[in-house]
Amino acid sequence: MEFAKKLRKQGILSEVILWHHLKGGKRLGYDFHRQKPIYDYIVDFFSPDLMLAIEIDGVSHGYKNDQDEERDGRLGQLGIKVLRFTDSSVKNNLDGVLDEIDCWIKDNFQTHPVRPRRPATPPRRGI
Repeated sequence: MEFAKKLRKQGILSEVILWHHLKGGKRLGYDFHRQKPIYDYIVDFFSPDLMLAIEIDGVSHGYKNDQDEERDGRLGQLGIKVLRFTDSSVKNNLDGVLDEIDCWIKDNFQTHPVRPRRPATPPRRGI
C-alpha cells in the first residue's frame, strides 16, 4: 500500500494526463482507481466495475514484454482485462487513447452505472 501511495505521488506526466480523464466517472460513468494494488502487482489504473486495468508503458518498458505477458495472464486469471498504451501515445494522441478506452467499454458493457450527480447548490427546504 505504501508503495502504491508513493507511485501516485511520483506519477509520470502521461499518467497524470490520463488520470485527469479517468477520475470521477469521466469514462462513461465508470470509476477508476490510480496505482491500485492487485495480487502481487500495482496497476496504473483500475476500474472494479469493468474489471479493467489500464497500463502506461514508458520508453524503458520495451524490455519487459515477457514480464508483461506473465502479469497480464495472471490478471486475466482474476478476470481482469488489461489495456496497454505507450507513454508517447498518451502525450501525442490522447483523443485516440480515450476513444479506444471508450470503445472497449461500449463493446464489453451494455449499460453504465447510473450515478446521481449532486446539485450545485442544496435544494431549498420549507417555504
